[in-house]
Amino acid sequence: MDKLPKIALPAIFIFIVVIIAISKSTVTIDSGQAGVLYKTFGGGVVTDEPPMGEGFHLVAPWNRVTIYEVRQQEVLEKMNVLSSNGLDIKLEASAWFEPIRNDLGKLHQEKGEDYISRVLLPTIRSAARSVVGRYTPEQLYSSKRDAIQQEIFDETQKIVSGQYIQLNEILVRDVTLPPTIKDAIERKLKQEQESLEYEFRLVTAKKEAEKVTIEAQGKADANRILSASLTDKILQDKGIDATLKLSESPNSKVIVVGGGDSGLPLILGNN
Repeated sequence: MDKLPKIALPAIFIFIVVIIAISKSTVTIDSGQAGVLYKTFGGGVVTDEPPMGEGFHLVAPWNRVTIYEVRQQEVLEKMNVLSSNGLDIKLEASAWFEPIRNDLGKLHQEKGEDYISRVLLPTIRSAARSVVGRYTPEQLYSSKRDAIQQEIFDETQKIVSGQYIQLNEILVRDVTLPPTIKDAIERKLKQEQESLEYEFRLVTAKKEAEKVTIEAQGKADANRILSASLTDKILQDKGIDATLKLSESPNSKVIVVGGGDSGLPLILGNN
């Protein structure tokens, strides 16, 4: 019985050491993540193999695993940039990106865990300043927003394509101009809109006048042709036909006698 404590203490110590070793040797990688293995005695960061996938993993206790998010992520950047005429513009843009999974080891080795602040954000700022500097405040405020967004994406993509980062989209969230410049642009756009509306009304009125003129000319031409084609004989025949129809009406009592100067029958009265 006196020997029991002496045996139990080393056993407890060994058990604790085993538990610590096991806890240090297990890694659980969650959904949307991947792990980069660092071999302390085996050449450092593993770059020639795919990263560790989701799930439970056993690793040697002297090695380390760094876990990265490999799903699409978003980073928002607010910056001050200059327009083509030197005015200060506040630009808010966000990037959708993800690290290239199979190059995760190289990303970890060359850029580190803070690759977003080291690589991506400086690249976005540089591309935005370069692109915005080509445009006037008026273009930034109105018609060129989509073009600017695409150009910032293209320039950012050129740089990060070799940095083990996949850039999916650049979104220009907001462009803020100095208040005086914004008010001046809005007044100009309003005046241009009113001018376009006035021109539209002038064109519409002109077309309507042309339509009325064409219709009137058509009627005049038709009357002239009709007048030229009517002879005394035709007029007499039409007058007789009309008189006969009147005489056939049950509600009319017509007395027709003689002929007028034109040779047509005369209606003297009806009851």
